[in-house]
Amino acid sequence: MADLLHQPLLDIEEQPRTSKKTPRVASLDVFRGLCVFLMMLVDYGGAIVPIIAHSPWNGLHLADFVMPFFLFIAGVSLALVYKRVPNRIEATRKAVLRAVELFLLGVILQGGYFHGINSLTYGVDMKRIRWLGILQRISVGYIFAALCEIWLSCRSRGDVSFLKSYFWHWCAAFSLSAIYLGLLYGLYVPDWQFEMSNATSSVFPANHSYVFMVKCSVRGDLGPACNSAGMIDRYVLGIDHLYKKPVYRNLKECNMSTNGQVSESAPSWCHAPFDPEGVLSSITAAVTCIIGLQYGHSLAHLQDHKQRMQNWILFSLSLLLVGLLLAVAGGC
Repeated sequence: MADLLHQPLLDIEEQPRTSKKTPRVASLDVFRGLCVFLMMLVDYGGAIVPIIAHSPWNGLHLADFVMPFFLFIAGVSLALVYKRVPNRIEATRKAVLRAVELFLLGVILQGGYFHGINSLTYGVDMKRIRWLGILQRISVGYIFAALCEIWLSCRSRGDVSFLKSYFWHWCAAFSLSAIYLGLLYGLYVPDWQFEMSNATSSVFPANHSYVFMVKCSVRGDLGPACNSAGMIDRYVLGIDHLYKKPVYRNLKECNMSTNGQVSESAPSWCHAPFDPEGVLSSITAAVTCIIGLQYGHSLAHLQDHKQRMQNWILFSLSLLLVGLLLAVAGGC
């Protein structure tokens, strides 16, 4: 019985050589399908039931679970795909190629190349293309987690010690989290300005442009106007390459009308672009994928459902405790 507890879910080496089709994990497929359903629900139902749409800034709504769920699924899947890595170089090549393909697909779909489902026109101004987006974020998390699984795993035959075998995964996750927190709270955000015109906003008359100034001169601010995540995106990507309709425009300070336009009397930052899938927050996307890896390891290496649940509960309670500590520390 003890031998069965550590029987792998997908033991590639024991499968017949003639087998061409890898068995799928039904629970993972069901979870993936539920995430797709949830995505469609919040996309089309958010306008009718605002409480399920994305939170304008602080808070957590139903729509805010969609992206972490997909990143988590990517991590779990990687633990199954790379359970055996006979050739690390070849596995790395395939992982990088897959990540690049996903990134480029995201640029094509969300970069502004297609002008909407009601328009047959296409083409993009390279001066305003959006480089980052949903698929791009998934590709970033995917490649970080894949490299961890390929190069930082210390697996050995026999019983698997999850802490010992994947110790460097946790080191990578905590290091990325520390970098994220250090940049988020440590960077100084100076005053900044941006220009808006009829080409970028329909609020202003044609052939007119306006320069807005945002007063910051702070460090560690977590509001929409002066956070370091937005500053990094403006410096690295350029403000013209950011998302033009950030969800924080739904805040009462922006006084957005029913047709989706921000009032001219709103604070200057309400008119500014902001990318929810920016550079800094992509670091935590990689952390989410690495966490998914650890849950996937339990699924891959343990056959006994009770032991899987014990591992998952232990992981979940530990992460919950870390999250609560960070929340308390951030509120001090």
